[in-house]
Amino acid sequence: MRYNEKELQALSRQPAELAAELGMRGPKKGSVVKRRLVKLVVNFLFYFRTDEAEPVGALLLEHCKVAQEEPSGFSIRLQPCWIRVPCIPV
Repeated sequence: MRYNEKELQALSRQPAELAAELGMRGPKKGSVVKRRLVKLVVNFLFYFRTDEAEPVGALLLEHCKVAQEEPSGFSIRLQPCWIRVPCIPV
């Protein structure tokens, strides 16, 4: 799937269904915790640096269920996707 960068930036400016600020640690042991803002708009999860208006990236969430967990958090669960293969009589 391909998306136009300008379309995604415009979508990221829409009001969020859910949003949160996360602390992310780098892959190296003892690395600094970086704060990131994540924002769910339709079925895209955008993530931002806390001091920037443009998103750093976006994740397309398909076959997922987003649920609010606690007052300030949410979880993303992958839903099983069953593939139906039609039976062809021989």
